[in-house]
Amino acid sequence: MFIPFEANRGRRVNVIGGYFSHGPCAGRFVFETRVKLPESRTKKRRKSLAEQAEVHGVTAEDVGVIDADFFLTFVWKLAGRPEGALPGWKRERPLVILLDNYSVHTSERVLAEKAVFEADDVHLFFLPSYSPELSDIEPVWQDVKHHELTTRSFDRLGDLLQAVEDALQRKADKLFPTPFSYHFLSLPT
Repeated sequence: MFIPFEANRGRRVNVIGGYFSHGPCAGRFVFETRVKLPESRTKKRRKSLAEQAEVHGVTAEDVGVIDADFFLTFVWKLAGRPEGALPGWKRERPLVILLDNYSVHTSERVLAEKAVFEADDVHLFFLPSYSPELSDIEPVWQDVKHHELTTRSFDRLGDLLQAVEDALQRKADKLFPTPFSYHFLSLPT
């Protein structure tokens, strides 16, 4: 039996996520994805980012890294801060975000924004090193990886991205199902 296999060659999908374990949004799972394109080893004319992305079945907006700026934008999304919020915007309820010690989370850029977050009632709390058991999102990642994303070999990066996003969305829907309408019976008087 012959099974074709295509090596990774630098292609990857990175995901950042937030899981609400308490409060009115308990069970809500929010995520963002970014893809890394393989690096070209040819000496030909370099294609634009949009052209490179199209070859791999993704858009230029899908390509990028999860850096400090991307992370900060994601934290504001979790906090519910509207785009273009005026100075002095503050959450109605405090939000505590538990973080591992990933280098982006502990970067100078993020630590410099910590006071701004706290003024808006968003608090970053760093878990001790090597303690994933303290994080409520770790079981979510494990379930997505081992149960929702059963196929992991794809010819195109765009197909992998779609499979990852579908798996994440299925998990999000299971954790926080869309509210359904209740039907009330009218009782005779």
